[in-house]
Amino acid sequence: MLSKLVVIGVGLIGGSFALDLKRAGLVGQVVGVGRSPENLARAVQLKVIDMAEQDAATAVRDADLVLLATPVGQMDAVLARIAPALPRHALVTDAGSTKRDVAALYRKHLGDSLDRCLPAHPIAGSDLSGAAAARYGLYEGRKVVLCPLPETSADTLAKVSALWQACSAHLVVLDAAEHDAVFAAVSHMPHLLAFAYMNTVLNRPDAATCLALAASGFRDFSRIAGSHPEMWRDIALANRDGLLEDLRAYRAELDSLITQLQHADAEGMTAKFERASKARSAWGKG
Repeated sequence: MLSKLVVIGVGLIGGSFALDLKRAGLVGQVVGVGRSPENLARAVQLKVIDMAEQDAATAVRDADLVLLATPVGQMDAVLARIAPALPRHALVTDAGSTKRDVAALYRKHLGDSLDRCLPAHPIAGSDLSGAAAARYGLYEGRKVVLCPLPETSADTLAKVSALWQACSAHLVVLDAAEHDAVFAAVSHMPHLLAFAYMNTVLNRPDAATCLALAASGFRDFSRIAGSHPEMWRDIALANRDGLLEDLRAYRAELDSLITQLQHADAEGMTAKFERASKARSAWGKG
């Protein structure tokens, strides 16, 4: 039971976490912190949070748990702001999509309290944002990756794990470097490719006609290009090394496909397509 949960960044991820813990009866008060008074007011109206506060340091003074649910690019400033005000018993976790950079920020700002810090990443993204996107049950059956620091205490790991399990999430523990390598390939890359593909279409002289005639294939492929630009810029920069490696590998795959098309290599194209199709179908059934 948490007497007070502070959610910094009240949107889909932080708001849904708060809603599930409130429904489970595991939190007494939820205080939301954010830059937008309108979004905070909406969060109070929807009962995602009980109280709004724009100053993070004021909000965390008597917190039991602080969830950093801001874009990763904002966490440096947020941690600098809250570090002097955190009570010694407060646990700190986050929902950032990259972990090596966030772990480094914990060390920078909370170096004497790393036993109560637990980097985490709930795998429940969406192209929706803001308090209105928060909903009960978002994490049901979803994976949450925990990346404990060497200093993270067993008690901190157990308590934060129990809260995510109360949201019906499945927990996976990874090293921060392994986390970033994996998610560069399966999360961050798809977003970059969707943004690039959308811009490729927009650069065409007949872009308006293309968009007017686009159907389900375009909709499925381009959906995540509607995601939050600032957030994904920060994620890409934070995981730059992994993304550059995967982008170069993807470019090599595209070059191979271009060569096959130029030479009308139907057999080679069929082999590539069948390999991808079989793997995607098998994954979809998992």
